[in-house]
Amino acid sequence: MKKKLSILVVDDEKRVVDEIVEFLKGRKYKVFSATNSETGLNILKTNDIDLAILDIKMEGMDGLELLKKTKELKPSVEVIMISGHGDMTTVIEAMRLGASDYFQKPFRLIDINNAITRTKRFLALNEELKSTKENLDFLSEKLLENIGAQLIGNSSSLKKMIGMMQKVAQTDNTSVLILGESGTGKELVAHGIHYLSRRNRNTFYSVNCSAIPESLFESEFFGHKKGAFTGALTDKEGWFEIADKGTLFLDEISDMPLDQQAKLLRVLEERKVSKVGSRESKKVDVRVIAASNKNLEALTHENKFRLDLFHRLSIFVIEIPPLRERKEDIPLLLDYYVKIFASRMGKNISGIDVSAVNKLMNYQFPGNVRELRNFVERAVIMCDGELLTGEHFIINNGNRDIQQNNESAGVVSKPDSAETHETTLNLKENEKRLIIKALEMSNYQKSKAAELLGITWQALDRRMKRFNITF
Repeated sequence: MKKKLSILVVDDEKRVVDEIVEFLKGRKYKVFSATNSETGLNILKTNDIDLAILDIKMEGMDGLELLKKTKELKPSVEVIMISGHGDMTTVIEAMRLGASDYFQKPFRLIDINNAITRTKRFLALNEELKSTKENLDFLSEKLLENIGAQLIGNSSSLKKMIGMMQKVAQTDNTSVLILGESGTGKELVAHGIHYLSRRNRNTFYSVNCSAIPESLFESEFFGHKKGAFTGALTDKEGWFEIADKGTLFLDEISDMPLDQQAKLLRVLEERKVSKVGSRESKKVDVRVIAASNKNLEALTHENKFRLDLFHRLSIFVIEIPPLRERKEDIPLLLDYYVKIFASRMGKNISGIDVSAVNKLMNYQFPGNVRELRNFVERAVIMCDGELLTGEHFIINNGNRDIQQNNESAGVVSKPDSAETHETTLNLKENEKRLIIKALEMSNYQKSKAAELLGITWQALDRRMKRFNITF
């Protein structure tokens, strides 16, 4: 919002113009004035006007015609109409043409000011919405250009999140913690903060903390000198050095072992790294963005995550809403992914029928946007026609789809005997069944499912690929 609201006053009675102008200037508005519509229109064309106060009855071009031309020339300009005649037909016509308020002469100047104040709030809101849309458009363009993905949606929760991304992006070194369920797009949000910041010309480096062997932690994060250990044949840059002047994204931060957390904390506080095998330290300028699908604060109470590191990382927290809490974005996401996959597969699919959309709108999407994306990809593969229907959207093995529809109707079915009692001794079938069950019980959070199964996250990932389990 600009510091001063620019207001144009047009009335063929000079006395009225002078009174309004004097009153508005006393309230620190930037004021332009004219005593005929032609001059007023020229002022409008050559100046950045936010609001116009127009008399209806004027010689030559009257106020209604000037209102019409104003809206054609600059639709965003708000208009307040004034008149010495209380003709209701004229008032209705003015409102139809886009006037935001109307006053009959004589009027109190304070009432005009109240109308302007209401309009100022409206303009400020429009400016905020415009800024959010511009940021979303910019983000979508940059994300699509660099990583082939976009932030899609028009929900208030998504717009609020983008506003927070914009705010923290303007700071240079503030650590950010992104929280959200699996599949909500935490890395996408981290990329977005990077591209909105002054660091956007430098490196964005992403690290999955759950995939780092403890023995390689220091070497990967901080680098090593040639000969520092067996196999160190050359000097190696660490991730902090690679991301210097840019952004380092630490995904699944909750899976980092406690002793590694202490080493990370030291670097975050000192902003220096020492290569393995070197006594020298080097300054690094890195913004750290961490992400987790777990409650880190709760983990600190269980001594599974360092409290001091939690406070260091959570200076600014962004929580990504799950898809079930922004269902109004589902049709936009569906349309986007249908176009993407239909184009990739060379299929002429025009859209999704209403029944299929309603079916998906009633689904809770435990796997969030990632799950929706997978649904659409499979549906496009299955579709031989021009329209996706409900039968093309199969959720996992199909049983969850039936169960979902029954539960939404208030029907809960008993597990079949194959699920209640293992009737097969086939090891592979039972292993696949257990993995699917663990994923369902953990709300499709891989790290939690792995914990239930008593295996590592990496081992679970390998088994899911082997059994072609996706969500």
